[in-house]
Amino acid sequence: MIKNIKSKFDSETKLKTKNLVNKIKAFFVFNNLTTLAKIFGTDKWGYHYYTKHYQKHFRPFKYKKIKLLEIGVGGYHIPTNGGNSLRMWKAYFCLGKIYSLDIYDKSPHEEHRIKIYQGSQVDQKFLMSICEEIGDLDIIIDDGSHINEHVIKTFEYLFPKLKNGGIYVIEDTQTSYWKEYGGTSENFNQDGTIYFYFKRLIEALNNEEFMIDGYEKNYYDKHIVSMHFYHNMIFIYKGENNEPSTYLKNNQIKNE
Repeated sequence: MIKNIKSKFDSETKLKTKNLVNKIKAFFVFNNLTTLAKIFGTDKWGYHYYTKHYQKHFRPFKYKKIKLLEIGVGGYHIPTNGGNSLRMWKAYFCLGKIYSLDIYDKSPHEEHRIKIYQGSQVDQKFLMSICEEIGDLDIIIDDGSHINEHVIKTFEYLFPKLKNGGIYVIEDTQTSYWKEYGGTSENFNQDGTIYFYFKRLIEALNNEEFMIDGYEKNYYDKHIVSMHFYHNMIFIYKGENNEPSTYLKNNQIKNE
């Protein structure tokens, strides 16, 4: 018992010391996400190549008091493992509050401006309780289970919790092609896969051009204003999608 307590204490002490050293290093390069990723040891650069895209899309939020939620802390079942990207986000968004959730206990990574919840990304009651506590979010990043069904269900619940002007990001979308995650490399139009689902949402951008008399807009028609697809990741921007058609009115050809 005493040995276990000492081991936990040693692990948490090492984690705090490591974090302090990294924070000092990060102070001098806080504008560069790729360099920050290297300092904090997150796989968002090196193993993946995500930070160059994040740098482009997140720059307007850098000095704002944002609320960012990342699904997945990393490190699996070991409490002191993971948390690297959370500290990267904290260093980059110097006025932001960073929230995360994980199926495992990751409380050792909590610190000023980083709060972590334990639970499943497909537990709607759990997600609801988080959103009620946090409020509307500016950025949501899904780096969770990567299971196709989970990614879609989480998006359908959390996208409405995103502020207008906010961005929803999905990482590691290659699982759309992996059978063990519910994907397929044989039928790219298979219902239930990540890419089939989000490719269909592209149509929401152009709903004003549908020649369908009496067409009723759904939530995504009204609130998706742009989508950006990269290797293994998707950015979905939320706003008011109300730009009118040049040729149609109420989804019918305008009278001359």
